This record gives sequence, C-alpha cells and structure tokens, in this order.
Amino acid sequence: MTQIINNRRLSPEQLTAPIDEKLLSVPEGHEDSEQIFLGHHRAKEALDFALAMEARGFNVYAMGEPGTGRQTLITQMLAAKAANQVTPAEWCYINNFDDVHAPYKLYVSPGDGKQLLTRINTFIDELLDLFPEIFDNPGYQRQKAAIDREFNQKYDEAITIVETTALTNDVVLYEEGGEIGFSPLVDGRPLNDKEFANLDETKRNEFYLLLEKLENLLSEQLIELPLWKRTSSDKLRKLKHETAEQSIRPFIKELEHEFASNLGVLKYLSNVKAHVVDAVLEILVDENAEKQQSDKDARKLMQERFLPNLLVARIPEEGAPVVYEQNPTFQNLFGHVDFSSFQGSSYTSYRLIRPGALHKANGGYLLLEAEKLLNQPLVWGRLKLALKTQQITIENPYSEFAQSSGVSLQPEKIPLNVKVILLGDPEIYYTLQDYDQEFTELFRVLADFDRHLDNNEQNLIEYAQLIRQRGQQRDYPQITDDAVVELIRYALRRAEHQHKISVNIAQVNDLLDEAVYFWQQQSEQSQITSNFVLQALAAKQRRTGRISEAWLNEIKEEQVLISTQGEQIGKVNGLTVLEIGDSVFGTPARITATVYAGSHGITDIEREVDLGRSIHSKGVLLLSGYLGHKYGQGFPVAISANIAIEQSYGHIDGDSASMAELCALVSAISHLPIKQGIAITGSMNQHGEVQSIGGVNEKIEGFYRLCQDKGLTGEQGVIIPKTNMINLMLSPEVIAAVEAEQFHIYAVENVDQALEILTGQMAGAANSVGRYPRKSIHGIVLDKLAKLSDLLNGEEEDA
Repeated sequence: MTQIINNRRLSPEQLTAPIDEKLLSVPEGHEDSEQIFLGHHRAKEALDFALAMEARGFNVYAMGEPGTGRQTLITQMLAAKAANQVTPAEWCYINNFDDVHAPYKLYVSPGDGKQLLTRINTFIDELLDLFPEIFDNPGYQRQKAAIDREFNQKYDEAITIVETTALTNDVVLYEEGGEIGFSPLVDGRPLNDKEFANLDETKRNEFYLLLEKLENLLSEQLIELPLWKRTSSDKLRKLKHETAEQSIRPFIKELEHEFASNLGVLKYLSNVKAHVVDAVLEILVDENAEKQQSDKDARKLMQERFLPNLLVARIPEEGAPVVYEQNPTFQNLFGHVDFSSFQGSSYTSYRLIRPGALHKANGGYLLLEAEKLLNQPLVWGRLKLALKTQQITIENPYSEFAQSSGVSLQPEKIPLNVKVILLGDPEIYYTLQDYDQEFTELFRVLADFDRHLDNNEQNLIEYAQLIRQRGQQRDYPQITDDAVVELIRYALRRAEHQHKISVNIAQVNDLLDEAVYFWQQQSEQSQITSNFVLQALAAKQRRTGRISEAWLNEIKEEQVLISTQGEQIGKVNGLTVLEIGDSVFGTPARITATVYAGSHGITDIEREVDLGRSIHSKGVLLLSGYLGHKYGQGFPVAISANIAIEQSYGHIDGDSASMAELCALVSAISHLPIKQGIAITGSMNQHGEVQSIGGVNEKIEGFYRLCQDKGLTGEQGVIIPKTNMINLMLSPEVIAAVEAEQFHIYAVENVDQALEILTGQMAGAANSVGRYPRKSIHGIVLDKLAKLSDLLNGEEEDA
C-alpha cells in the first residue's frame, strides 16, 4: 500500500517548468534593438487584413487584456502602414459672407494650410499699410475735387439765378450758418432788422410778397439738390471703391497665382475679392468714426473676416495620421465651437471652431478604448453615425435639451475617411455583438490577442530579448541570465501553466522595475541578479499578504479549527482560493460530513442557508449520483447525510471541493479516519473521475504555509487532480520542502486513489458479482449502507 501511495507522489522536477538558463544567454556583442512582439499571430493576421481592406465597415475591434503589448503592436503596425500612404488633405473653415452662422469648409494640399495662413496674414498687413493712405494720392484727390466741383457748379448756378432776380427787385441774397436768407436794399445797402422794422407797413408788405416769390424761385432752382447730393455721394463712393479695388487687385492676383493649383483656394479667394473692398472701407477707412481704430484692432477685425481657420496641419510626405484618443469625450472626438466674450456679450465665429480626434485622424487611423468610449454619453451613437455617413458633424450634443441660444454655428460637414480600432475586452465585444446590430456592420474585423504563449525555445529566447530590451530602454544595469530565468518563471506562474507563458509583459516589466529598486538599495552589485528579482517578488507578496496572514493567524490561534496532524472521521481539509482585490491566496477549509439512518439524501448545508452558489450546489448533487452508481446496484441507497464547509460565512461557488466532500462522506459512512495532514482539492464527476480545478498553486502554497507554521512532520501534503500537473509552478520554498521529503504533492486520477492516500487503506475493486473485498474501503461502505437500508426498510424475510 505504501508503495502505491508513493507512486502517486510528484517529484520536485514535476512541480515547476524546467528552463534552460544557457538558452536565454545573449551572445557577447549581440544587441537586438528591433521591437519584439510575442505571439499574437492570429491578431496580426486580422490586422493585416483589416488595414488592407478599403471597403466601408472593416473597422477593427482589438480584443485582449491590457498589458499584453496590444496597443504597442497595433500602433507600430499602423505607423508602418501609414508611413507608406498618401498624406491626407488639410481642412479649414472659412467665412460664409452670406451667412456667418454657416461657415464653409475648405481643403488644401498637405502643408499648404500654413502657407495660406501666412499669405493671408501678409495680405492683411499689406492692406493695413495701404489704407487709408491710398486716398491721399494726387490722382484720387483730383477726381474727388472734380466731383465736388460738379456739385458746387450746379449749386452755384441755381443760386446765381435766384440772386440775379433778387437784385433786380432791390433784394440781396445771403448765406449764414448754412441757411439762405433775403434782405431789402435801400440806397445799395441791405437793411438790418431794426431798420426794416422802421419801414412803413406798405413797404414791408411789398417785401413780404417779393420774399415769397424769391423763396418759391429758390425752391424751384434747388429742387434737384438731393439728387445732386446723391449723385455726388454715389460718384465719391464709386471712386473710393474703384480706387480701393484697383489698389487691392494686384495683391489678389498674386495670391491667385500662388495657389493656382488648388481650386478650393481659388474659390475662396474669389469670395475674398468680392468682399474685401467693403471690409477695407468699413474697417480701415471709416471717415465717420469718431476715433480711428488702432492697427491691432483693425488687424484683428480683418482676420476675423478673412483668415481661414486651419483645423489640423499636415507635413507633406509624412504619411497618414495615427491618433490615439485617451479621453474620447464628445468634444474631444468630434470637435466643438468655442465662445468668447466682448463687453459682457458672448459671441462665436468660424475662427473659434476647434477640431476633434476624428479631424486629426481623418485620412488615417484612430485608436479608442471601448470602455471609455461607451462610458461617455451620446458618443457611441454619434460615432456610428459618423462612420456610416462618412461625415464629421460639429454640433452641440445637448442643444436639444438646453435653452435655445441666440448665437450658434452650423459648420459645413467634412468628409470622413478613417479606420477605427477599438481596444476592449471580450465581455464588451460579445455584448455589443448581441445587442447592437450596427456594431457588427461597422466593426467587421476581430483582432483576438493571445493571453498565453507556447513555452518553446524560440518564444523563450524572444521573451528574454524583450526583457533585456526593457532594461536597455530604461538604462538599467545588465540583467543576468538567472534573473531572466526568474522573470520568465514568474510569467509561467501568471499563466498557471508549465507549457504556457503569460503574454502580459507589463506584469513582468513591473517586477523588473521593482528588482531594480532593490538593486539601487545595494549599490555594491553591478548587475541585476535573480536575488533582486526574488526580493521584489517577496516584497510584492508581503505588501498584499496582510489578509492571508490574518487568516493563518486565526487558524494558529484556533479561532478557525483546522488540524494538520492526526486522523479524524468525517473531516477533511479542503482547499479554497480567496481573491480580494489584487490579493490572491489559498487557504484550507474544514469540510465535515455526518451520516445517519434516513431517506433524506445528501443535504448541502451551504445551499440550504443560501451561501452555496449554483456550481457548488451542482458539485454536491453529483455525490448522490456517485453513491447511487457505486453502491446502489443491489439495493436502494437510503441515507440521510449533511455536508458543510465549517466556519464559512460568505458565499461559496465552484465545484473544486466536490472530491473532498465525497471523501468526508465516505469516511462518515465507513468510520474510516482521514489523515488531517493531507489536504485535498479537485472536482469529480458521477463516475468518480477527477477533473481539473483552478488556483492549484495558491491552494498548495496556502496549506504548506499553514503546515510550516504549525510544524512540518514529513507526513503532510496535498492531493490534486493529475490533470493539474501541467499547472504547477510552485514557489522554490515548497519545492525545497518536497525535495527534503517534508511535504508531498499527490496527483490522482480518480476518487479511489484519493481515498487510499487519505485513509491508508485499499479502495478495493468489484469482482464479477459486484462485491468488494470486505476490508476494502468500498467493501466497508457497502456493508454500512446495506445495514442502514435494512434499518430503514427492514430485513427481507426468507421465503
């Protein structure tokens, strides 16, 4: 029997994955500076396909865990692809002179946007230098004087006719304060008011009659005076406009010549030509203004009308843009319109339109994090609309819900050509697939990033190179081969598999960074050795180990009843894993069973008090199937049994305790004691076959720490499913204890093997008539169950 049990013990070599340190060495003088990406071949293939597809809807959902190098790989693949693509056009917004609330879009060739801004600014400077001084030149003044003379000549001719008629009747015409008046002449001299009052009434009445005739004549002669003034003003205005236009025309022609290859800019300059003269006369030559504007204010006003608003500048020949938007709010993604204030009032214009990530990535690639995107209100729906219509709309998303404002803009929509890559986890992907049909239409390519990597020579070499690259990038000391071994061993432990390496390189990088910290505390060492990595790992476990230590102290103080020595009936040490935040540790839990005569079957106390979740309850129900199949072939199995996980006060889920529960139940039925120094974990089916469980390393190490704390006897150990052997990546401390035969790991394939280890007695095999050896475990159980059945149903009378 001892030999059979020993055959199921695992050797120290089986408790961890072997790593050849020589394989990880770097030849002297060899440095690989090229970025290495581990695995992800399926994801790379999907990305290559998506980037090559130009049809609409072939956007990408990159599914995987953070820290696997997913974003770095995508960014570098996009950068390589984008570098060989045509640099997209630049987009501007320009003034709509007919409707300032609806600015026009304007595209220019890459690099031409800044040139256009520079030239328009120069053009505005030239206008400031030109006006109003241009109206001081002699040619303009002569033409203006001629227009004034023409008006004055008509006016003088009309006044002369009236004046001649007045003198004929001894009346003189005079102008005073812009008013025309008449005064009688006596002896060639005009009378003043006092002298006129001394005239007799007859003469005064004659003068009044004459005055009425002269005023009528004056009105007749000046009846066309408003027309003369309007004609003169029109001629002066036309002269100003033509003078200004003739002065500006050469500058416009120069601009048109410079941008002759861009039809959009030529159209824009045509609009500028049609409105710039009026703007110059209004802003720079305002003769009615009480105070002339400063050059700074005048320049700002001219810029507000004519200077394009360049949204995103491009560098010629730089390729397509690759943009990663970390905070995909509505404004950051789609752009927005700013507001400014002047004298207490808010205003906006096309010059205050601000670009979003879609504008920056237009013509290229945009990376977004799915979770952040979906957490932003209204963003997901508008992004889908933009991708479907292939247009970028700048709008206020809350305009429908807010009070209407008197100031708003409706910029012209800009064509959109972008490939979107969403970074997210599987849960978001499958949820969107189930509930959002548009998601399936718009994101047709899944790039599924690996969680694990095959543990082979090539991958190990590349993993070691990747670790050393990190050291080179951070200017760390030389990392020794044994340190690389420990870092890779940590990656294997994170994967919980001897044949798989965790692709989450970020976790390994963090451990390396922490090892460098401990190296800095011991400056006498010139290299990063395995000792520093182990110190970092121990420190990490110590930082998160308060809860596990508190739990072990409660067991030590017997607040939680767990025995690691002796034998007991109906009691077995099961193993559980507790995960609280970033603290994951294994701890034993006592499982007990009681059996008595009855027909209630197996009662799961955890389920009865609503502490057992569905998977745990399923595991307990499987025990009934096993008992009926194993022992109920000759008579009905009728028992009452209670099974409980002692001192458990929280919810329990998982079926990894089902094998331990069966062993406790068999012990309770057979009264065979179970060794308390051996803990057990494993799931089972109705046929007694043992199935894999999770957290096997944490469970073993948790029970080992308890045994070590209470004192190792050389008889203690843990039973695990044989299928979990490939998941063993135990700590050096546990492996050393196994090597010293102070602790043992047993691997079993079925419940019989576990029972033999726990009880030290043969399980027994059924003979041809279904009977088991009397002193075997199953033989004893069968006899006990038969007696319980007889107690319940009565012995059958002989015929």
